[in-house]
Amino acid sequence: MATTNPASAAVGDSVRDGVKKVVLAYSGGLDTSVILRWLQEVYECEVVTFTADLGQGEELEPARTKALAMGIPESSIYIDDLREEFVRDFVYPMFRANTIYEGEYLLGTSIARPLIAKRLVEIAADQNADAISHGATGKGNDQVRFELGAYALNPDIKIIAPWREWDLMSRERLLAYAAERDIPIEMSRGAKSPFSMDANMLHISYEGGPLEDPWTEPPSEMWRWSVTPEQAPNEPTYLEIEYRAGDIVAIDGVEMTPAQVLTHLNEVGGANGVGRIDIAENRYVGIKSRGAYETPGGSIMLRAHRAIESITLDREVAHLKDELMPRYATLIYNGYWWSPERQMLQTAIDWSQQAVNGTVRIKLYKGNIDVAGRRSDDSLFDANIATFEDDQGAYNQADAEGFIKLNALRLRTLTAKRGPGAVGCAELGKTSGGSS
Repeated sequence: MATTNPASAAVGDSVRDGVKKVVLAYSGGLDTSVILRWLQEVYECEVVTFTADLGQGEELEPARTKALAMGIPESSIYIDDLREEFVRDFVYPMFRANTIYEGEYLLGTSIARPLIAKRLVEIAADQNADAISHGATGKGNDQVRFELGAYALNPDIKIIAPWREWDLMSRERLLAYAAERDIPIEMSRGAKSPFSMDANMLHISYEGGPLEDPWTEPPSEMWRWSVTPEQAPNEPTYLEIEYRAGDIVAIDGVEMTPAQVLTHLNEVGGANGVGRIDIAENRYVGIKSRGAYETPGGSIMLRAHRAIESITLDREVAHLKDELMPRYATLIYNGYWWSPERQMLQTAIDWSQQAVNGTVRIKLYKGNIDVAGRRSDDSLFDANIATFEDDQGAYNQADAEGFIKLNALRLRTLTAKRGPGAVGCAELGKTSGGSS
C-alpha cells in the first residue's frame, strides 16, 4: 500500500517553497487524477487543470466532472478545443517539409506536445501560477518535449514531474493510492486494453503489452481507426486534393478548414485500410521502443504533397528539402519545436512552398495510396521537353555530349594520373593487363 504522502521525502522544502498554484495537464484518467491529489498533498498547492481537445475522439466533459469532484473550482478548469490550431499551426507546417522520423514515423504524438506546452505556459500566466505539471514518465520522450517547450516559452517556469519524484511506480500502487483517497476513477467495463494508447487528430499510437516483443505481430483487434486491407472495399476510392502554398485547402472541390481536411482524410483513409505502421524507434532518452501507429489522413497527406511538389518545385530546392527533412524531423521528435533552428528551417521550407499549388488525384485501394494524377498552373513539367516523340527542337540532344564530358573530366583525370584504383576499381586494373 502507498504511504500517506508518497515521495514527500524526495521533494525538498526548497522545491516546494514558493509553489502556491500549479497548472496540471489533466486527462481525467488514473495517472493525472492521482497527480492532482498528490500535488495537493505533497506541494500543498492550488491546482488548475488543463485538458486539450486535439481531436482524440473522446468525451472530455467527464474530465471537468472529475476535477470538480476533487475540489477544483470551475474557474480553475480549462477544457480547450485546439483542433483547428493543432492542424493549422503544427500539423500543416510539418507536412510542408514531408516530415517522417527514421523513415516511417509521421510524428503524431511528437507534434502535439509543443501546443500542449504552449497552452500550459499561457494558462499559468493567466492564472498567476508558479509552476506547471505533467504526467509523462521518466522513461519517455514526452517529458523532454513538454519541458523543452515550456522553458523555451518561459525560461523561469517551474516544472513538476511527479513520475520523477514519487514512488508510485506501478498501476497497482496508483490504484491503491486512489482507493485510499476516494479519487474518482472510472474503471473500464470488460477486458482492459493491454496497450498504452495516445490519440489526436493526426494519429493513434499503441505501445506496451504484447508489442513489447518485437517478434509479435500486432493483433488485428488492436486497431481502432482503420480496417485491414483485406476488409477494405473491392473498388478503389479516388480523391482530388487541392493545394495552395503547400497546404490542402479543398477535397473533391469542397473548401475545408485544416481540421476538416484531416478529419475527412482519416475517415476515407481508414475505410480503405491505409495508414498502419509497426516500427521500433529510437527514443531521445536512449531507449529503443516498439510501437504501432494509425495515421490514415497523414499518410495520404504525405503522398499527395510529394506528388504536387514533384511538378512545382525546382530540382535543387526539392533535393535540399529532402536533405534537411531528417534534421527537421529529429528536432520535432526530440522536442525542439520552439527552437531557433527549427524556426530557421521552417522559414526556408515555407519559402519553398510559394508555388506548391494545384491538384493531386489520389487512388486508395486496400491499404495502398497511389498517385493517379497531378496538375498545376505553376507546374515546371514541360511535356514538349520530356516527350519521347519529336520535340520540335525544344531540346538539343547533342548538347548532352559536352555536359557528360565536362562532368567526367575530374574522373578521367583522376584515373589517368593514379590508375583505376583511385576511383575504387582496383580489380579493373587486373582484368586490363595488370599483374595478378
